[in-house]
Amino acid sequence: MSDSASSKILTRPELLAPAGDQDCIRAAVENGADAVYFGLADGFNARARAANFNLENVGEILSSLHRRGVKGYVTLNTLAFTDELAQVETIIRCLAKANVDAVLVQDLGVARMIREIAPGLTIHASTQMTLTSAECIQAVESLGIRRVVLPRELSIDEIRQIHSLTSVELEAFVHGALCVAYSGQCLTSESLGGRSANRGQCAQACRLPYELLCDDELRDLGPQRYLLSPQDLAAYPLTRELIEAGVRCFKIEGRLKTPEYVANITQHYRRAIDDVMSGGPVSLSRKDVQRMEQSFSRGFSVGWLQGCDHKALVPATSSAKRGVLLGTVTAVHRDTVAVDLTCEVRAGDGIVFDGDRYEGNEQGGRIFQVLRQGKPLDGTVDAGIVELTFDRSRLDLSQLWVGQQVWKTDDPRLNQELRKSFDLADPRRKTPVTFTIRAESGMPLRIEGRAANGAVCSVVSELPLQVAQKHSLTRELLHEQLSRLGATIYELQDLDATIVGNPMVPLSVLGKLRRELIQQLETSLPQTEIPVSSENAVAMLRRRLPGRQIVESRPLLTVLCRTPEQVRQVLSIGAEDRLVDCLIADFQDLREYREAILAARNSGITMYTATPRIQKPDEMGLFRLMLKQAPDGVLVRNLSGLKYFPEQGIPVACDYSLNVTNDLTAEYLMQFGPGWLTPSYDLNRSQLMELIRYTPPQWLEVVVHQHMPMFHMEHCVFCAVISPGTNKTNCGRPCDFHKVELRDRAGVDHPLIADVGCRNTLFNATAQSSAVAVPELLGLGVRRFRVELLRESGAEVDAFVRLYGGLIRGDISCQNVLSSLKVNSQIGVTLDRVTG
Repeated sequence: MSDSASSKILTRPELLAPAGDQDCIRAAVENGADAVYFGLADGFNARARAANFNLENVGEILSSLHRRGVKGYVTLNTLAFTDELAQVETIIRCLAKANVDAVLVQDLGVARMIREIAPGLTIHASTQMTLTSAECIQAVESLGIRRVVLPRELSIDEIRQIHSLTSVELEAFVHGALCVAYSGQCLTSESLGGRSANRGQCAQACRLPYELLCDDELRDLGPQRYLLSPQDLAAYPLTRELIEAGVRCFKIEGRLKTPEYVANITQHYRRAIDDVMSGGPVSLSRKDVQRMEQSFSRGFSVGWLQGCDHKALVPATSSAKRGVLLGTVTAVHRDTVAVDLTCEVRAGDGIVFDGDRYEGNEQGGRIFQVLRQGKPLDGTVDAGIVELTFDRSRLDLSQLWVGQQVWKTDDPRLNQELRKSFDLADPRRKTPVTFTIRAESGMPLRIEGRAANGAVCSVVSELPLQVAQKHSLTRELLHEQLSRLGATIYELQDLDATIVGNPMVPLSVLGKLRRELIQQLETSLPQTEIPVSSENAVAMLRRRLPGRQIVESRPLLTVLCRTPEQVRQVLSIGAEDRLVDCLIADFQDLREYREAILAARNSGITMYTATPRIQKPDEMGLFRLMLKQAPDGVLVRNLSGLKYFPEQGIPVACDYSLNVTNDLTAEYLMQFGPGWLTPSYDLNRSQLMELIRYTPPQWLEVVVHQHMPMFHMEHCVFCAVISPGTNKTNCGRPCDFHKVELRDRAGVDHPLIADVGCRNTLFNATAQSSAVAVPELLGLGVRRFRVELLRESGAEVDAFVRLYGGLIRGDISCQNVLSSLKVNSQIGVTLDRVTG
């Protein structure tokens, strides 16, 4: 370590551990977590499959945590629908009463409610809010957000830039599963099965196998089948760099993991942080890392923290937990398998031989014996070649081969050790307490104490102290007696004793006073309750909305085009029949916007251009480039663009990616001055109609035809699979020359497209139509409708524009549109979901 590095003054980060149940809370606390985060069984948290906690028990949980000097954060980090806001308000009031240390929030409307209900309740912006830059953070500063959980896709350099431009605390994930899609921007589960990741119901489609078609030909990728499944994040080697970059909270992912996992990972990151804060390097050994891998690992990586290396991030050969690499098969005998070890092993461990788990040809089991040269070995063996025996009824040794890798998937001894770290009657992690004592002959003994968690105690003996005849009171005796705090959470840290006049104290008196001290410490922790407003917050915020009124005006059709050719085709139709009122250009190359804008202007049609969905540090230049093209307006897909373009005098509209699912979020975004909002694709038909009933319909543009954008990823499949490069600096941009689809297990080919920032979007192969909902939408006052194109041919573009243009203007009936969509095989639309 250099002198300059070691001389830097570092701010100790908080270590934040996950808790899916009560055992996980104990595991986190006993193994060194500064804070834990957990969700509620009532819903509205991004891990609906975790055990979670009942709302009525939160106060008790928080009280228990605070006694241990640990903070508790509750995840309210999903989108809320309009008809759920009253329920969310009730939850917020209960959390304030429970004195929760912070609430993690995704929904902007929910954040507004918290500010109205309990201004003193701390808000942390969930990674689901997609705050990828200082500019995005600045756009929500008015919500009083204290901390931002950064997206996993940021590098340390980008985190450092954000830290230099904002005073908001930054929290970063340091360990656990990596989502391949940006959190808050993944619509895969919603698109494929109606289970929204924005509602805590992710179906993990990223962990499934896919095949790749390049220019309509299937590529043979060998063992690479899991093209969207990243390795797990393990940032322990970067502890110092993260702290120096401004990360104030290290977050461990894993609310669906076991308490043993929580104990294991928490204790190792506790050590890594303490190592760095004491001035040294991270001291975790290879064995320590293997212990972490044993609890859960798809293979460890540093994710995006050191920049993009698409090939390293997604090796694509597996998607499931593998555990620790035990070694390599060197020989297969009739009853044993010889393995050259790379980690320790003992009888009873679970192992698996490398194979294709998806095809079901993977073998494994528990080890019966560990032998060396035919002789049984007791205990643990960590090196050399050993022979392993198994239950032959479960394992076909003839299917194994020399050179095959072997993975240790389970270590019962490690699990027992981890369980003992938190499943104890006597807490392992203690709260320090200091006693101040005055012992004077002829006066009562006085003892006062103060614990690190704020608890206090004070006792006085019933009788004055006698002068000692033989054994006078000493500091050592006081320390010995008062350190016996039993199976409590407290331990004696220091003792300040003033002894005057050679007093003596019977041990029975000290014992009685000690018990009184313990009782006071257990019951004297300061209890606070966050003040809450008595007024109905949802009703109050809704009173600020402008009154709903249906404006009798001509319905408008917007068409989003993804190629210049589509723009020309739509303009030719628009010029002929005036069916299209507005165009949106969403091109991979922003330099092509200028020609499209001029063409639309010459045709008398308004042209908006679309921003990328993500804006990261150093990417404001893309906005400036768009500004130079002089569009009529900009469709913004991130909070940074929503703030930037109006400041430059450019009209804007908000796209679906800003996640408008309720009227309070809509009203907050409208304060930035957009012309209209696009409701979130997480809304089904009834939820969309409910939003419209509470929101001025002139605020909304509803997408009635589209291919659902499923995964939106920093990870580039083009680079990872069909380029020799590792990132956008050396990939050769195959996305500019090749058409790529990913084929799923059902044989469906989903289009993959890269944007100007080299981020990939995987679109659902099948278009979705909301044509059946258009009459009801018109009746509720909606006057803006959008059709989104993807790779449609000229004939398909023509058909879509004429069908939907005629539908919203009343020239074509809904039944005729549905018939045309169903029978025209060239269009290929399904109607299984009636809204996006």
